[in-house]
Amino acid sequence: MSTFWRYVKIQLFVLLCGIVGPIFLVIYFATGADPMMRWMFWTGLLVTAIDVLIALVMTNVGARSAAKTQALEASGVLALAQVVGIHETNTRINDRPLVKLDLQVSGPGITPFSTQDQVIASVSRLPMITSRKLVALVDPVTNDYQIDWERSALVSGMMPATFSVAEDNTTYDLTGQTEALMEILQVLKANGIGMDSMIDLRANPAARQQVQAIVRHAAARQPVPPPVPAAAPYAAPPVEPTTAQRLQELETLRATGSITDDEYAAKRQQIIADL
Repeated sequence: MSTFWRYVKIQLFVLLCGIVGPIFLVIYFATGADPMMRWMFWTGLLVTAIDVLIALVMTNVGARSAAKTQALEASGVLALAQVVGIHETNTRINDRPLVKLDLQVSGPGITPFSTQDQVIASVSRLPMITSRKLVALVDPVTNDYQIDWERSALVSGMMPATFSVAEDNTTYDLTGQTEALMEILQVLKANGIGMDSMIDLRANPAARQQVQAIVRHAAARQPVPPPVPAAAPYAAPPVEPTTAQRLQELETLRATGSITDDEYAAKRQQIIADL
């Protein structure tokens, strides 16, 4: 999007939020520039000027951010930013908490470094932050970086990572395999292939071959799930002996001399009491 159209959109939004300025000016001129309404002219003019200034500032910030993103996409390195610390700032922006992250950034072609960043922990970003794995675009010369939330969703497991290989007639699930997913993202970036919910690499045989090799290698390293043990045979619960059987067993014990007469009498009394 060009800077001009970005400015137009932001200016319309700001004027919508601060519409009281233009309204005051319209009312002032609609009443024939009545001297009694001059306060409305100056107030409306001031508010409108502030709206224009805010729009210009926001346009400049947005343009610089877009330029930085474009430059990092062109020459930056995809790196893994491990979240080693999360701190509250007691600040909310649009009712969303602002948090401070301690990051350990490492990737190909850059010296690992530590940094801190403040990010808005929105509902969609919070699971990525708590997974402790983010993706960053890093300038290998200056270590200037920018968190890439779209790629982070894939690496953190928020987005399913399934790859269908026609030659194998198999679909591989690499969800949560950080190392393999980072390699695949680097291949896509090197070939100028953007992130999308569905990527078809048949038009790019070189990238397709590299991604397939990574997928197969990652799948081969996945641990084989242990076999499910066979269910133990069903054992019926023991059947409680009847009163008659208990008395017969007691008689047998006395007859064989296994118990004394006193023990026999006590046991017999207990069996009868259980009736």
